[in-house]
Amino acid sequence: MRRNTILIGLLITAVLLPMWYVALHGEPPSEEIAIDESVSDIRPLESPVETPNKLSPSQVGVVVWVALFGLVGVLTAAHQFMNRAVRPPDEAEPVTDGGTVSLPWLNTDHRWVVEYHDASDAIEGLVAMSGLTVLSIVFAALFTGEYLTLARTQYFGLYATGMFLSLALSTVAYYAWFMPHVEVAEIRGHE
Repeated sequence: MRRNTILIGLLITAVLLPMWYVALHGEPPSEEIAIDESVSDIRPLESPVETPNKLSPSQVGVVVWVALFGLVGVLTAAHQFMNRAVRPPDEAEPVTDGGTVSLPWLNTDHRWVVEYHDASDAIEGLVAMSGLTVLSIVFAALFTGEYLTLARTQYFGLYATGMFLSLALSTVAYYAWFMPHVEVAEIRGHE
């Protein structure tokens, strides 16, 4: 593990531990109110993960910070995946300035293409895009089915999360496998 990653993790832990300590001394949990099971088979309070019924504002703050740090971590991992996993290695021969690349919208008097690697178009990318497309369709169908039927509505968030994550990952996969890597240099002056 890199030194910078460890330092960032320690900094996040140093911030979250006091916040979590304060949050633990918040409001006491409340008792859940359930539907009479003899009247209906719907169980709206059931969920795949055990969750508290009531959170204090301090606890909500900690949960939001953890979610934001998690989002930054996910975005960093996606960015590293897109730039390292399927891009050509450094020793690969790029098409450099003066080569066969003609990108007239990038080439001007003050801007030119320095390095160009064509998209890999690997079969893995096609498989990933196909799988993620099917997954997003499945989650969209589950979300719609949950809305239109007398099903338990507590899975809306789970299905919406699955749908949006699969759409986001399909964007990452498209960028990684089907977009060329272009590096452009530009002269900038203070006039």
